[in-house]
Amino acid sequence: MSKTKMMLLGALLATATTAFAAPQTATPGASGAQSYEINEFVADFTKFTIGDTVPEMYRSEEYNIKQWQLRNLPAPEAGSHWTYMGGNYVLITDAEGKILKAYNGDIFYHR
Repeated sequence: MSKTKMMLLGALLATATTAFAAPQTATPGASGAQSYEINEFVADFTKFTIGDTVPEMYRSEEYNIKQWQLRNLPAPEAGSHWTYMGGNYVLITDAEGKILKAYNGDIFYHR
């Protein structure tokens, strides 16, 4: 392989590695958990947005996140709880399972 091709391949690999290794940065103007807040996400091949109702499975005790502090999530509002859907943390109402708020799962690693 020619020297030029080897240099080009090396540069390409270095660029690709840097892109995948780049840490998530906070959104300008957002602080803490707010930088992880999302308005829509996909779970089980379905797109969900704030206000949608989640499937019954995610309203079960098995998906209820009780140790929300360990995941860097804000306290759930009265009458709601956190659940986990498609790699995201979703705050839903206890009664109907309506989505109130959603955070990207990367919030778990926030420091």
